[in-house]
Amino acid sequence: MNITFRWYGRNNDTVTLDHIRQIPNVKGIVWALHQKAAGELWTKEEIKEEAEYIQSKGFHIDVVESVNVHEDIKLGLGNRDLYIENYKQTIRNLAEVGVKVICYNFMPIFDWTRTDMFHPLEDGSTALYFDKEKVQSLDPQQLVKTVSEASDLTLPGWEPERMARIAELFEAYKEVDEQKLWNNLRYFLDAIIPVAEEVGIRMAIHPDDPPYSIFGLPRIITGAASYEKLIEINDSLANSFTFCSGSMGASPDNDMVAIAEKYAYRSPFAHIRNVKIYENGSFTETSHFTSDGSIDIKGIVKTLHEQNYTGYVRPDHGRHLWGEVCRPGYGLYDRALGIMYLNGLWDAYSEQTGGK
Repeated sequence: MNITFRWYGRNNDTVTLDHIRQIPNVKGIVWALHQKAAGELWTKEEIKEEAEYIQSKGFHIDVVESVNVHEDIKLGLGNRDLYIENYKQTIRNLAEVGVKVICYNFMPIFDWTRTDMFHPLEDGSTALYFDKEKVQSLDPQQLVKTVSEASDLTLPGWEPERMARIAELFEAYKEVDEQKLWNNLRYFLDAIIPVAEEVGIRMAIHPDDPPYSIFGLPRIITGAASYEKLIEINDSLANSFTFCSGSMGASPDNDMVAIAEKYAYRSPFAHIRNVKIYENGSFTETSHFTSDGSIDIKGIVKTLHEQNYTGYVRPDHGRHLWGEVCRPGYGLYDRALGIMYLNGLWDAYSEQTGGK
């Protein structure tokens, strides 16, 4: 288990690499060129500058999250080939500095959806919250306003240039159902997977968050059946998955321990976090501690340990603790606590198996 920590860059994060260095057993930084709009080419010079800075602090730069996919690719529009060519060259450029895994997603418009960025929990902390009933009656523009006003820092999947086109994008997606979205994903994978194979990078698609349709938009990476379909499209290990216990686990239909057991070999990158799911389908983020939520974090880590998982792992969204002012879900303190919980579980399972 190769512990990593997501970081948004020198000018776009309240957390510094010097802070992260103080968390035991963090080996790498999950990074990206967050100033780049979806579809833009990441140049060798930009990549090298960021990679060398991270490495100067003693971290590896093996995982990038995310190289965002332009909406025209998801929509299957005529100029998608231009953006795909940029994507292919970005893969090549990242490989030159030693990147091993690229996490990406194929979610229409929104990369993730929450209705409350600072939902109060019983212990006095706050966390990201999804009100399923509210989403069913909410105007998407209201949601954009809620998210945009939550922080002065950019939020992944909610970049201003994307949100400025929200009405236009919803109109465009009226012509795209799940089958068309699958067809467009297949077209994209047919183009990029040969390049990823050539340079030794594994493309790790992130599940939809939440893993079901919202606002009438199609969702396709929602559970084990989606993984089987992806393998059917292209069986190369370059066509891989980001195992995300909180995103896919937000649906009680998904047994995340069973999914980890079956697909860990195909998941070079794992996001491990917990959510508490309510009877009406709403859910809130919680601490990583197993009993605080609905996800069997202990069982997931045990399964990964039994498979001698050597992939990259990061704690995912954390609560907001002790008055920390931070990007929603991405503070320092609770993610550091999450890492120590994952470290403890791994150590305990290693002790049970004689240090293996």
